[in-house]
Amino acid sequence: MSSTRQENNLIDFSPPSSGTSTPVNRLSQSYPQSHPQPRSPPYSSSTGGGSGGSYIGSAVLGLWRRFSAAETPGSPPPHGSSQFYHATSEPASISGDGINGPFIPPSRPPGRSASPRGLPSLEPLNLRGYRVDTEADERLLARGVAEEIRTFLPERLKIAEDWRLVYSLYQDGSSLATLYKLCDEYRGRRVGFVLVVRDGKDGTFGAYLTEAPHPAPSYYGTGECFLWRASLHAPLPPPPSADTSNINFRTTTIASPTSSIPSNDTQSASQQQKTLAPGLTDPATNKLAQPATQSIRFQNFAYTGANDYCIFCETKFLSVGGGGGGTYGLWLNDGLSRGHSAPCDTFSNQPLSDEGEKFDVLGVELWVVGSG
Repeated sequence: MSSTRQENNLIDFSPPSSGTSTPVNRLSQSYPQSHPQPRSPPYSSSTGGGSGGSYIGSAVLGLWRRFSAAETPGSPPPHGSSQFYHATSEPASISGDGINGPFIPPSRPPGRSASPRGLPSLEPLNLRGYRVDTEADERLLARGVAEEIRTFLPERLKIAEDWRLVYSLYQDGSSLATLYKLCDEYRGRRVGFVLVVRDGKDGTFGAYLTEAPHPAPSYYGTGECFLWRASLHAPLPPPPSADTSNINFRTTTIASPTSSIPSNDTQSASQQQKTLAPGLTDPATNKLAQPATQSIRFQNFAYTGANDYCIFCETKFLSVGGGGGGTYGLWLNDGLSRGHSAPCDTFSNQPLSDEGEKFDVLGVELWVVGSG
């Protein structure tokens, strides 16, 4: 009797058809139909027959399923063997997915060509609007500086080849009211404006405006506005052995190595050779003795998103940027004779003038970009 009870309590560890080892209690097979069978765990499977036949059948079935899954890549994993499938049965076709090997892009469909590399180069700018009698040193915006400003403009305005002078202090007088009046025809049009200022130390700086300047009770403009400043890397001094008795350095002109004079204007050769940097001149003729080789340092101060104080104009002043304790990024009075520039939250800029936060204004220009 004791031997029969011990035999009935034996546990069969033969694997079921799913491939995992599941203990099976033989007590569920020895109870007669009149007695209720104990409930087996949810993962157990009760099969009739001896342990030897069950083990062989489960092993053969498991091997068949594994080999059939390995032979058919892309088929769903067999029930109960997903871990084994993902570890050993990955299809060979995804070896270049970037995880199991270097990424291999799919082949291009027939009839499609590769996208062009890069964008076509832009045509050179034409600065139009200077009068014939406007002297070269009264022309504030050099073509080299204009090309630098162009790289920061919105994409829709970069392709514009002609910039037209709307206002010039030398040509239209030093009046902010005149500047506002000349800008009225551009209000509401999809154009941009480049403001150029020259200070008492011949520094050149300004701003890009998304709307025409006009008096308003509050700020206006968008985050495409920015402040900018152009400065020079001074040339190396002449060697000690050079004869400098008849040469002086001129530091009062702002232009670029490429002439800022439009091609349709008739000017002398000396005016067309003006450079952005100080050049060597002959004091007798007041003409360039040799071309200068200085480079432009251009700085752009973009919109930070700290506030919306982009443009604010009244009849008594024009300002760009604000915040930071009541300071302005750029401020000009109504007579366009005095200016102010200080760090502001709108553009997180440095003072634009080398004179300091307050500076004298020698020239102002406003250019319109785009046809609208």
